[in-house]
Parts: sequence; C-alpha cells; structure tokens
Amino acid sequence: MNTCKKNNDVNLLFELSKKLDWHQDLDDILNPILETMAKHMNMQKGAITFINREKQEIILTKGYGFSPDQIQKGKYKLGEGITGLVAQKGEPLVIPKISEEPQFLNKTNSRKIIEEISFICVPIMYKNEVIGTLSADKLYDHAYSLERDINLLSVIAFMIAEAVSNYRLQKEQEHESIYQLKEENKRLVEQLKKKFHLSQIIGKSKAMQFVFDMIDKIRNSSTNVLLLGESGVGKELVANAIHYNSFRADKPFVKINCAALPTNLIESELFGYTEGAFTGAIRSKKGKFEIASGGSIFLDEIGEMPLETQAKLLRVIQEKEINRIGDTNPIKVDVTIIAATNSNLEQMIAEKKFREDLYYRLNVFPILIPPLRKRKTDIMLLIDYFIEKYSVEYNKPIKRISTTAIDLLHLYHWPGNVRELQNCMQRAILLSEEGVIRSYHLPPTLQTPKETQTSMDKGLIKSLENLEKELIIETLKEERGNMSAAARSLQVTDRLIGLRVKKYNIDIKSYF
Repeated sequence: MNTCKKNNDVNLLFELSKKLDWHQDLDDILNPILETMAKHMNMQKGAITFINREKQEIILTKGYGFSPDQIQKGKYKLGEGITGLVAQKGEPLVIPKISEEPQFLNKTNSRKIIEEISFICVPIMYKNEVIGTLSADKLYDHAYSLERDINLLSVIAFMIAEAVSNYRLQKEQEHESIYQLKEENKRLVEQLKKKFHLSQIIGKSKAMQFVFDMIDKIRNSSTNVLLLGESGVGKELVANAIHYNSFRADKPFVKINCAALPTNLIESELFGYTEGAFTGAIRSKKGKFEIASGGSIFLDEIGEMPLETQAKLLRVIQEKEINRIGDTNPIKVDVTIIAATNSNLEQMIAEKKFREDLYYRLNVFPILIPPLRKRKTDIMLLIDYFIEKYSVEYNKPIKRISTTAIDLLHLYHWPGNVRELQNCMQRAILLSEEGVIRSYHLPPTLQTPKETQTSMDKGLIKSLENLEKELIIETLKEERGNMSAAARSLQVTDRLIGLRVKKYNIDIKSYF
C-alpha cells in the first residue's frame, strides 16, 4: 500500500473516531460514518445492518446511496444472500463482480448494473456475537486489491461495535437510573401517604372528626373541593390529606398560591406557554394544570385570582382542557381541583370581585376547617406534637410544661390558629431551661389579661402571691408532692411551705 493510501486510511479512521461520540444517540452517528466512508473510499453505496434476534431477521438500519423505500426492502434471513451469510458465519466476504455471484440478491433493487460493482461485507461483532454487518459497494477495478478494504471495513466495524457497546451501557445506566427514580418516587409517595393519612392529622374534637369524615367521603371521587377557614387553620394540610387519601395518590400533586404570583404571571404558571408567545418565552413550558394531569392541583388563596384568569379557570373545569399562551390547540387535562380561601367569597361575588359561576363550580364539595378556638380539646394534643417535634429539631429535650403555661394556652383565643400555636411552641422551646416550659416562656400577648380574658388584681401584694403560689405548685409537681423536698428546693423551711400550702388551699395529694 503506498503512502498516499495509508494517509487516506489514517485520515478516515481519525475522522470516524471523532464522530463516534458515545454520548450521542446511536442513530445520530451511523449516517455520518457512512458519509465519511464514501468521501474517503470512493464508495458508491454503504450499508449498516443489525440483527433482530426475536425475528431472526437482518434489517438494513442505515444506508448511503439508498432511497428510503430501498432501505425498507433491506431485510434478510440469516444465511440469505451475501449479507445473511456474513451475519450467520461471522466472517467477511468479498464479491469482486456482483454480476457473477448468484447469491448476491440485490433485495433493495438499488443496483442497476450499468457498471460492474464490487461488494465487500464484514460482520459487526459484540462480545463474540454477530450483531450486524457493514458493507460497501465500489466500482470494479481489476488492478485494485480489495484486501485493503476488507481490513479497513473490519476496523470500522469494530469501532461501530464499540459505539454500540457504549450506547447499550449508557441505556442500561439510564434504565437503571429511571428504575431507581421510579422506586424512589414510590417510596416517597408511600411516605406522603403515611404522613398525610387521616390518622396522622392531629385532632380528636368533634369539629375535626367531621372534617375527616368529609375527606373520607370523597376518597374515590374527582369532585372539586373548596376548603374554607381562617388563616392558619391548616387548609394546605387538609388538601394534602385529600390527595394522598384518594385514588389519585400515586399521581402528581401540584400546589400554587394565587396570591403569591403577579397578575401577569399567574396565567403562564397555570396554563403554560409556547416558544415566542411573549418577550422572554425562549422555549415552551408546561403549565401547572398540564403537569398535574392525572392527579390533583391545589389553588390556595383562590379569592386572589384575577377575574380574567377566573374565566379561563371556569373553562378548564367545564371543558377539561387548557390552552397554552400563544397556542390555539387545546390540551386535555384530568385533574381534581382543590381550592382554598380565607375570604368570604359570597361577599366578593356581591362586590363583583369573584365570578359567581366559578364559585358554584368550585363549591361542589365545601369543607369548613374550624378555627382553633372552636376545637380547644385539640390544643393539648397539638402542644405535645410540637414539643416532640421541635425539642428534637432544636436538641432541647422538654420534660414537661407547667400548669400555668397550659392554662394560658387554653385561655388564649388564637387568632392565628394552629400556625400561631406552632410559632408559640417553637419560641417557648428555644427559651426554655431545665427541660420545662413555663408561662414566662410564652409570647407576651398570651400573658396579658386582655388577650387571655383573665383580669386580675393589679396590686403588688396580690401579684406576688400569685407568683408564689405558682412557684410552690411547680416545685411540688417536680418533687411528686414531697413537701420537705420542695422546701429544700425553694430554700425555705418545712414550716413555711406548710403554711403556704394551707393558705393557698393546695391539694398536695394530687401531686403524688
């Protein structure tokens, strides 16, 4: 082989090595391989086939110099024709003149024998198994040795096999990652189901039991739900419970706060947009409804939604379809809508701030979540829950909460509801010492007569007596009713403790 031909072969292999980037999809590199071969080898036609083991069929996958119809015809059985023999035996074959070879079938009907053609075909091997073939058509030249082309095609077939190997490895890794993601998603969904199971929501009061019954009634329904209640009562928690206790629990649950988004953005968030729909829309984007399809969407603060958007939301409910901004083609969506508000929607309707027709569409199944002041039997349960949660989070073990503190917590009217109680307990745990939450660890608003509705004598003597009584009761609790131990803890005599217990009519037996 002369130097010029050697250089040409090296250039061909070097160029192919650059094209065989295994990070690309396999289909994207096969055509460039054949095109590069044609440029360097004076190849008239080139073909890459792969074997379908299930059908025991060899399929022409990519071809250079073939029309799409001709490629469709390129199918062989193992052992059929020259391509079939190469695939069956795993050995290269060279046909100097295809016109003289009866086994050359020309199945694609792509070779009009005006000029004599030479045909070279080599196997593509992967792990000692034939997975396909690489072939080339060249004009016949009696003075040219086809041995060089056999060697060159064999090297290229090896490079293709390596690309196939890397591609398969990449796909296996992708499949494994997808499998792991699916398994992780299942695990997270199961965790959410447990977290938002009705038994995990704190509340034993009659008012909350009614809420639980309502959630259970819509378990197998796609009915739209409207959650009503003051700020802080836990509407989002109830929305989670509705979704994760429903037949849609394994599907998406998408949340959007209508009050948190500017008017000019809410529609694009809800319905999505197409590329070029407006300035800055450099690519198409799915909206929340499209993402939530099959599952549920939670529209918090629905009363803050602009009237124009309300009209489009009404259409979504009626037609079960959305239009991305900038697109006239409707997209079908199947979602359960859970809306929530602390506003008086009926009053807003009267003021022309909320659409009456939308209200009736959303208000199919209303659930009123009671304020904390109307479920005071749940306060102690919530206190225990928050103490357990935040004592771990802040690494401050809490042994107990004082009676006075409990009394203040029960007397308070909780305008901020459960959220306010949560914040209150976080503060108290941070301020507490010796593992005890006392009344003075609570926010000042809870300790005023006005807020607790417990007016008291403002005299100094009376106030000091109240403080003294509280200290004695707390110490007796700590000492399990042992008056001598309480006296030592308070650094007073047994006689003085006895006198004060009698004065304040304290029943020490209740502390044993």
